[in-house]
Amino acid sequence: MKDKLKLLIELQEFDNRIEDLRKREAQCPLKIEELEHAWQAEQAKAKSVMERLENLNKEKRGIEREIQDLESRIEKSNNKLLNIKSNKEYSAALKEIDDLKKAKFITEDKVIQVMEQIEEVEKEASERKKKEPELRAQYEKSKSQISEELSSLRKELGSLDNKRKELVQLIDQDLLRRYVMIRERRNGIAICPVVNGVCQACHMGIPPQKFNELIKSQDLMTCPNCSRIIYWAQEKDFQQRQSVVS
Repeated sequence: MKDKLKLLIELQEFDNRIEDLRKREAQCPLKIEELEHAWQAEQAKAKSVMERLENLNKEKRGIEREIQDLESRIEKSNNKLLNIKSNKEYSAALKEIDDLKKAKFITEDKVIQVMEQIEEVEKEASERKKKEPELRAQYEKSKSQISEELSSLRKELGSLDNKRKELVQLIDQDLLRRYVMIRERRNGIAICPVVNGVCQACHMGIPPQKFNELIKSQDLMTCPNCSRIIYWAQEKDFQQRQSVVS
């Protein structure tokens, strides 16, 4: 019976390791997807900055055309003054020139504000451009590392699956079915040790009479609380065994 228990313990070690590796394997595509989303978001930000810069420059050119138009109108109005003879028309022309100059001043103030915004955005664009190679390198490196991890996980999984198949051939099929059933119903733990009279899976005490039977008996026994297969951890054969899974 000890040999059967050892085989079950080994099988559970394989199954636990395989389950852990499969969880890590499933995380790899999610990690890559997260990386790609972050990289795409960074690229979208850079594109947004360049579009904002382009729009600001377009706005600046439009305001500069307004200023040129106002300057042209001021010049024409000044030239008209030379031909005006009545005081009323002269006063009206002066007011028109004054209004145009005020409009020009306001428009020039607008272009200054836009130029200040352009300077800020150009600075941001320049900083992003400098950081882009480093960010791209980090992205490519992280993606490559995850791909390598995935490849390594799949290689180890393949090896463990093959070893598990070999091990399963050594186990009585009825016992194997029992192991699988318990494992499915008990969160992946089908067999566990009893230490100082306590089941290490459910952490409930084993009745003294049952515990004494466990120490002496050669039969397969289960925990009266959680129904898992149990073995005495202090048994010399179990203490000396080493894990088959690194």
